[in-house]
Amino acid sequence: QMTREQYILATQQNSLPRTEHPQFYPVGIYGWRKRCLYFFVLLLLVTMIVNLAMTIWILKVMNFTVDGMGNLRVTKKGIRLEGISEFLLPLYVKEIHSRKDSPLVLQSDRNVTVNARNHMGQLTGQLTVGADAVEAQCKRFEVRASESGKVLFSADEDEIVIGADRLKVTGTEGAVFGHSVETPHIRAEPSQDLKLESPTRSLVMEAPRGVQVNAAAGDLKATCRKELHLQSTEGEIFLNADTIRLGNLPVGSFSSSSSSPSSSAPRQTIYELCVCPSGKLYLSPAGAGSTCQSSSNICLWS
Repeated sequence: QMTREQYILATQQNSLPRTEHPQFYPVGIYGWRKRCLYFFVLLLLVTMIVNLAMTIWILKVMNFTVDGMGNLRVTKKGIRLEGISEFLLPLYVKEIHSRKDSPLVLQSDRNVTVNARNHMGQLTGQLTVGADAVEAQCKRFEVRASESGKVLFSADEDEIVIGADRLKVTGTEGAVFGHSVETPHIRAEPSQDLKLESPTRSLVMEAPRGVQVNAAAGDLKATCRKELHLQSTEGEIFLNADTIRLGNLPVGSFSSSSSSPSSSAPRQTIYELCVCPSGKLYLSPAGAGSTCQSSSNICLWS
């Protein structure tokens, strides 16, 4: 049994004095921290709204669609560009062509260069269109007809071939050739003169089966400063015309002892065309002696 003193002590320990106003500790953000948090949330919201507005504006200005962007359209056949397009970096494509009703224009402030490379990246062909010249660097350059595909012009290191039916030179000075020219036919335009000239050297025309010079409605004139050679190695040279004139030939001397000085009857002098052994031609009056250095001359006709 518990004594009275133990009971009193036990009851005194359980009945401790309690405070009338208990202390509570608040949980959360208050004061200046709360104001800073609200400010950052508001700033984030404004930034998101501005970002969304800028994105919508860019999509509207650049004309973004499900097919492409702006003038760029992605189709099954490739990429289609409409209007003027500017490329600041190299463009690598397999084929470029325009619409059927419009031309293809490549424009640059300096020059337009088109390069072709092999599988190793080495440059095999280059076409440069500049302000001063158009340059092409390749092993062979060809120009073909659009319909038949015939080669109109081709050039390589060995030769230049012109495949057109007619080569027309419209310059006032004509065509200047530094070396030989091989062609089956040379003619001038209608009502125009054809002139073959070598200002400082000789002019040679050769053919294995003959050279034919024909002037159907005009004159044929051959002029040289020193000597004119007509040579046939195996055949003959024919001068076939109604009248053949050889001007400025020297005339041989003639004196007739039988003619009377007092005779007043008109006398017609007849000349003969003679050739000396050296090949020179001269005119000699009929019946006169030879005026060549050698006495063996030949008279062609009188």
